[in-house]
Amino acid sequence: MITKTVDAILNRALAGEDLTREEGIVLLKQTEPTAIAAIRQTADQLRQRQVGETVTYVINRNINFTNICEQHCSFCAFRRDADEDGAFWLDWGQIQEKTRDAVRRGATEICMQGGLNPEAKLNGAFLPYYQQLVRTIKEEFPQLHLHAFSPQEVQFIADHDGISYAEVIAALQEAGVGSMPGTAAEVLDDDVRRILCPEKTNTATWLEIVGTAHRLGMPTTSTMLSGHIETPEQQMGHLEKLRSLQQVACDRGYPSNITEFILLPFVGQEAPKPLRRRVGRDQPVLEDALLLTAVARIFLGNWISNHQPSWVKLGLDGATEALRWGCSDLGGTLMEEHITSMAGAKGGTCMEVETLQEAISSVGRPYQQRDTLYRYLAMPQVTVEG
Repeated sequence: MITKTVDAILNRALAGEDLTREEGIVLLKQTEPTAIAAIRQTADQLRQRQVGETVTYVINRNINFTNICEQHCSFCAFRRDADEDGAFWLDWGQIQEKTRDAVRRGATEICMQGGLNPEAKLNGAFLPYYQQLVRTIKEEFPQLHLHAFSPQEVQFIADHDGISYAEVIAALQEAGVGSMPGTAAEVLDDDVRRILCPEKTNTATWLEIVGTAHRLGMPTTSTMLSGHIETPEQQMGHLEKLRSLQQVACDRGYPSNITEFILLPFVGQEAPKPLRRRVGRDQPVLEDALLLTAVARIFLGNWISNHQPSWVKLGLDGATEALRWGCSDLGGTLMEEHITSMAGAKGGTCMEVETLQEAISSVGRPYQQRDTLYRYLAMPQVTVEG
């Protein structure tokens, strides 16, 4: 193990250098309050330098269009079989009504993901169904940004329809998808994935699909599901893969890249019992999530500058505290959210704009509405005194 002191590692970060994976592991393993305070302070300083004081948010609606899924992930309380109690599959009219309601409430983005429903086909193929899902929204509301369909959903369509990932992504782009959620990443380590999500895409395929999106001009986000069975070594391996993916997009001059990093702490209250027993708790440990938030900023910030906590998983108080640990964005209003709430999260499923603004103001930072791609939207920017 590397013998550099925490101070030496943090000084390298403050000098603008990229840390190594081993240095990140050293930081994640700190338990002394003074060391953790120094890590927090460094992350906050780098955040200020890399993105400034303003905290952004987006007005969006989450539409989980079905929870019927052919896969069985060990952490998922959302999925159902088609004949199971609680299974749902929204029809076109329900999706249109949810979208109209979102527009009435000022949304600029629809975030759409769902289970891998083996019946989600049109004319015997999956891609036409997903294209129609997009057009159902875009034909009526062309101004909305569609942040839709994870790398897992892209692989699902490609594998079942016998086409390439690039063909799927290009067809979804043509239909009106504006960006891809970097979900289904969980932890990009196949030893973890064999336990957590054995039927899901593997690490190499997830990276390939996201890299293909960047090459084709589709921006993506990036995420990590943390605080379950993974080790600090595996956490840092995940962050290293994300940073490398971003470096490739930048070095090769791809038209798009990763717009943000979102840490998603594990919520296990309603998760399937084997994993819940193995993890041994139902709600995230805030202190662990905050330390990982800070290290992620220090490790990724030169390449991925926008960092967001999950108020759904941490609660608004926890997410607001994360703004002191390197985060620069408070996420979206969501309006409804099923995947984490069905897992037993206590953060709620909807956040009013004023509530997000008050939370940002409470840490003495100005707030600003943004669009999906982090462009500021016209609104009075409020400067907080003191």
